[in-house]
Amino acid sequence: MPEMSEDDLAAVSMLRSSVMRLSRRLRHQRVEESLSPTEMSVLGTLAHCGRATPGELARKEHVQPPSMTRIIAMLEVKGLVRREPHPEDRRQVVVSSTEQAEAILQESRRRRNAWLAELASGLTEEEWAAIRNAAPVLEKLAHL
Repeated sequence: MPEMSEDDLAAVSMLRSSVMRLSRRLRHQRVEESLSPTEMSVLGTLAHCGRATPGELARKEHVQPPSMTRIIAMLEVKGLVRREPHPEDRRQVVVSSTEQAEAILQESRRRRNAWLAELASGLTEEEWAAIRNAAPVLEKLAHL
């Protein structure tokens, strides 16, 4: 880790703490209570990246392949994903989300965005400007 000033270390600590707290609060704005946060994350990854093999999903979600196989099976039983033969490798399958999953994700995003917008409505214009400037940087950090 590069040498950081005391101010930088304090900022990192504040960022970690606030992101975790905000994330927990956002999770409470769930649409589909029967889905675990991990299942929602897998559906979100499929929505963002498109069809994927179970191995690709496991890597993107930072879980072991056997765990991803179980998650996919649970989502398939719930009608939220479908498995199809891999177009080039018959030993594999590709997983894609269903229309039902996409509707759940869309409503979840709508609800969470509305909650966050309501929460942020009390910010000053300067604070909003800081958020607009920070959002792309936070997005980059989330995908490194």
